[in-house]
Amino acid sequence: MTHDVKEIFAGEAPPAPAALAAKVRTLAPSMTRSMQRVAEAVAGDPAGCAALTVTGLAELTGTSEATVVRTSRLLGYPGYRDLRLALAGLAAQQQSGRAPAVTADIAVDDPIADVVAKLAYDEQQTLADTAAGLDTVQLGAAVSALAAARRIDIYGVGASGLVAQDLAQKLLRIGLIAHPHSDPHLAVTNAVQLRAKDVAIAITHSGSTGDVIEPLRVAFDHGATTIAITGRPTGPVTQYADHILTTSTARESELRPAAMSSRTSQLLVVDCLFVGVAQRTYETAAPALSASYEALAHRHRRAPR
Repeated sequence: MTHDVKEIFAGEAPPAPAALAAKVRTLAPSMTRSMQRVAEAVAGDPAGCAALTVTGLAELTGTSEATVVRTSRLLGYPGYRDLRLALAGLAAQQQSGRAPAVTADIAVDDPIADVVAKLAYDEQQTLADTAAGLDTVQLGAAVSALAAARRIDIYGVGASGLVAQDLAQKLLRIGLIAHPHSDPHLAVTNAVQLRAKDVAIAITHSGSTGDVIEPLRVAFDHGATTIAITGRPTGPVTQYADHILTTSTARESELRPAAMSSRTSQLLVVDCLFVGVAQRTYETAAPALSASYEALAHRHRRAPR
């Protein structure tokens, strides 16, 4: 199964105005340079661009009318007219007193209080962008697959590997059989054993991590339901994903690598999956959670003097 831009966004409702900036940040790396200029212009000055015709925006960005229309469609709008309406809505929201979308990068000589404030704002923005851009239909389908799974394998390396461990331990606590894999050899070895009633999840911000894509491909070929949690909805990993859950990230800088913000958004998606599965399997999940809590309770009690 392959996915192109049209397939990914076919049938989706246009994003709400508040989600436009998040959509631009997520999709910009996969755009051509001319499309990036259009996307950056509408995200940076929604009020100004909302007042422009398609010809005016093309002239402003040094592109063509066709590029403007293609960019509008890639961002999830049927045409430029729909994008202009969203821009007008976004401009109205910003004028009503919403916080700016971008903050300054962390500098080497920033006081620690400024570091805290900047990181907190970026984390909040990342979470808001991820929530705004998350496809709840895809999320619901992924939850259904996990709730009915015989076995769940989760692939991730580096920072994404930590997120894979987090999801696995959550699912284990509600009685599901879940295994995180950061070793690519073990991941492929286990993926070979998966079948139609199993689920495989790949977590990769770039969407192109070979050590994660390979086991997902093997699981896909063996009939397992496959899920990709990625910041690149057109990345190679989506070729082997039945369900795609897109994450957003803050801007990367020297003191804030992509792994930091991608982890934040991935953890939000993981928590959404877990809570959704716990809801679907509540009759068994609730007793399992209670049992695991009781089993560990003595470790948290104060030792007698």
